[in-house]
Amino acid sequence: MESTCGRAKLCPSTKVQLGACLRQSSSATLKLMELHFTPEQEAQLAQIATKEGTDPERLVTDAALRLLEEDARFRAAVREGIAQADRGEFLEEKEMDARLEQMLRS
Repeated sequence: MESTCGRAKLCPSTKVQLGACLRQSSSATLKLMELHFTPEQEAQLAQIATKEGTDPERLVTDAALRLLEEDARFRAAVREGIAQADRGEFLEEKEMDARLEQMLRS
């Protein structure tokens, strides 16, 4: 079975191999990562994939990519929050409580 960059492969031994392209100069190399699932988890992945009109490999790859994107956004937001606090740009607890209360009344 030939590996495709950015694609996962479902292996019969209840594991998924995720392929990730790593650019090094002008050539691309493929690094594989294996994920192991229980038979029940594999069945769930297959069921979801069928409902979504895709295959389990693509489902797992897409989910992993979404996780990485969300993690990057979260970490950036935390860094920005820390920078704002360092600049003194934050609300005191009483002010935040008042704002939340106002929002809930709206």
